[in-house]
Amino acid sequence: MLVAALQTQLVPSLSLVVPAPAASRARQNRTSRRRFFAETKLTMDGTSFDLTEHEGSNLSPFLRKLFNEWDDRKMRGLFHHDISSCETKVLPGEYNFVATLIEGRDQKKRPTEFTMNQVLQPFVSEKFNFTKVSPLEVIFRFNETEKDSAQYFDGVPDTVSASSSAILINVSPIGYCHVLLTPKIQDCLQQRIDQESFLIAMYVAREARNPFFRVGYNSLGGFATINHLHFQAYYLKVQYPVEKATTEKLTSLGNGVSIFHLVDYPVNGFLFEGGASLEDLSYVVSKVCIFLQENNRPFNVLISESGKRVFLLPQCYAEKQLLGKASQEFLDMRINPAIWELSGHLVLKRRKDYDEASEANICRFLVEAALSETEFQELNRCVLDFLTKLPWL
Repeated sequence: MLVAALQTQLVPSLSLVVPAPAASRARQNRTSRRRFFAETKLTMDGTSFDLTEHEGSNLSPFLRKLFNEWDDRKMRGLFHHDISSCETKVLPGEYNFVATLIEGRDQKKRPTEFTMNQVLQPFVSEKFNFTKVSPLEVIFRFNETEKDSAQYFDGVPDTVSASSSAILINVSPIGYCHVLLTPKIQDCLQQRIDQESFLIAMYVAREARNPFFRVGYNSLGGFATINHLHFQAYYLKVQYPVEKATTEKLTSLGNGVSIFHLVDYPVNGFLFEGGASLEDLSYVVSKVCIFLQENNRPFNVLISESGKRVFLLPQCYAEKQLLGKASQEFLDMRINPAIWELSGHLVLKRRKDYDEASEANICRFLVEAALSETEFQELNRCVLDFLTKLPWL
């Protein structure tokens, strides 16, 4: 079973509290790049920096506990590599892409055990899933309560936690405190977003109360490697290139959520923000994700700024691979364009690729992974048409 140690003591209570509705922020139709991480002291000239740097004591209770537990698993030697020893640099140029060298990571991580041409595929219990991980990989579980909050446990009997969600370490991390959020882990759900699971991910992002801790999601066909519902998250004290991208407003919905598209960024995609509450924003984004997956369109999601902004990035790289249309140059580099890569943090597996990494090459790769302008505009039309038909929007 997933939890072998039947340790039932509650850790200090942490709650995911639903906020009172707040007025959405006024915004012009076009927004410029936002540099909300002014305190970050990184030079943008290719200089390496420490992936594990963080604010120390200036953390929310949730994030402090998460860091402590993750550090404990590191001390126990549960990771396939030491992320603190992995070279990382910010590439010079307009976007300031982040490159990390983790040699052989693709050979050490758990293998993909499904086809890449279907976004929705049945859960298969015989294949690897997160109920099969070592109990030591479980950081804690949490359950919703009648008060719309959650209680966190170090470990509890399965009779108590059968429907709980869990946060696990990612044994092949690409950043500090790289974890997996697995909603209702024992229910063995396929990798498929629904309104409830996405709201859990939004609550986790909000509870972190830190713009450097983001939550991401990869659909099947969007380079998720395990067909068991999960989100990812980790801490990186630098602004992602996608977070700085210029945006142009597409529309505002009846519940106050505004939708933008990215401008002058290598990946065509959507940005959602606003609404009277986090639940409003979560509802709209989850509905669009459901629409995409039901139409077999691979996508990736980045929950940014503690749940205030959500980027949705459709892609087609797996399809190009299957059709033999992917460039051999990038196939040789073995980069999987999941949400972190599309957002601007590239994990490279060969020393040569890391040493020769440049903004121009990264841009060419991201353009190849993303939808073309024509494809995106057609998808945009379909998404907006779908949203106009939703109730109370």
